[in-house]
Amino acid sequence: MDGHYVPNITFGPSIVDAIRHSTDKPLHVHLMIEDPGHYAAVFAEAGARRISFHPEVTDDPAKVIEGIAQTGAGVGIAVHPDVPVEVIEPHLGDIEVVLMMTVRPGFGGQKFLPEVLPKISKVAEVLESAGKSAEIDIEVDGGVNLDTVDEAVAAGSQILVAGSAVFDGRDPALAARRLRERLDILQKGPR
Repeated sequence: MDGHYVPNITFGPSIVDAIRHSTDKPLHVHLMIEDPGHYAAVFAEAGARRISFHPEVTDDPAKVIEGIAQTGAGVGIAVHPDVPVEVIEPHLGDIEVVLMMTVRPGFGGQKFLPEVLPKISKVAEVLESAGKSAEIDIEVDGGVNLDTVDEAVAAGSQILVAGSAVFDGRDPALAARRLRERLDILQKGPR
């Protein structure tokens, strides 16, 4: 977050680099910034394996997509709750994730916006119709917790981002384990 696209400032490339040295897990970076094309390379160099951006911040999303791809990172389009899902359609051949925001970007701890669930389902339908559902992940970010995870998965999400649900409590490890256990149960059931 850059304090411009959203009114908050958070992690920069140096934090991504520090985390990269602490884990072998792939790092996915969601750029909630005004000029994602300018900063994509530095985040990729810091260790981001996947970079998502908001296309409404640029006049040429295809150029940003190309720039991210040139870094070797996977490309994602982040869809703000107020932006129609059609924004992804011209780029289905060039992305590997659609990140659906289920809060208005900018602050942690917000409540999940259930009105985004039909949009998640629509993205799943668009990917299926285009023959891309096996190639492009649907990620959900915002308000994900034990009360919302079932709905998010039922709508079609495959990757869930949980921040406050894990880190705002007394026992982050236990909170993460409970979410993981619920996801394991949901993945075994019908989709």
